[in-house]
Amino acid sequence: MTREPTAIVIFGAAVRPDGTPSRALRLRTEAAFAAGTALREPLFVPTGGVGRHGPSEASVMAGLLGAHGVPDARILVEDTATSTLTSVRAVRRLLRAAGHRGPVLAASSAYHLPRCVALLRLAGLPARAAPPPAVPAARSLRKRWFWRLREAVALPVDAALLLALRLGGRF
Repeated sequence: MTREPTAIVIFGAAVRPDGTPSRALRLRTEAAFAAGTALREPLFVPTGGVGRHGPSEASVMAGLLGAHGVPDARILVEDTATSTLTSVRAVRRLLRAAGHRGPVLAASSAYHLPRCVALLRLAGLPARAAPPPAVPAARSLRKRWFWRLREAVALPVDAALLLALRLGGRF
């Protein structure tokens, strides 16, 4: 019996105007790669569409993973999502379409991980958190607290929206 590989879902962050990854995007991808080194043939699922600047967050993360030596066959790009909630919905569809039924790790910044894991679980995926980046996503304490407070509001709102979609059969 072959064990299903772990899917590591990497949640996007900004891409800079010149198409390079923001610090947060780079740190999230590096943390996901580090988590993947402990696993047998993980499937990396970078998620995130085009934000203010192209290319898509997912394609930039796929490029970073490729630079670390991850083969294209182990990267499943989801480049349509524009938010955490749309990422979860798109990743669920993508993994189901690929026939993936194994474990899922959420890779993101520490402040964002609780929402990512909660939404993935509400979506029916057996998710847990990958170790977050060792350094904060922002150097500014004020910005870090802003993001934490935003998450305190976003988690229950997104959870309620996801549950409403499921109950309404639109999931």
